[in-house]
Amino acid sequence: MDQGPGRDGGAELAELVSLEAEIPEVLFNGMREFIRCHPHWDQYRLVSSALASFLFQNGCTDRNVTQHYLNGLFLRKDPG
Repeated sequence: MDQGPGRDGGAELAELVSLEAEIPEVLFNGMREFIRCHPHWDQYRLVSSALASFLFQNGCTDRNVTQHYLNGLFLRKDPG
């Protein structure tokens, strides 16, 4: 999945990678419904946030992962 410019949820990333994954349809449908109900989120932000959360909660000590995880906790809906 190509994250594209400006799709890092506010975190400055030196490099982006493309990721392709097969997921159960129920997870895809849940993601689609979440994004429909929360238009300030997109699939790139959601997957990045989920991955950072998983890594952090499972013992990853990389400072950049921790920062991305914490940024995801405190990001608010865009005003407007």
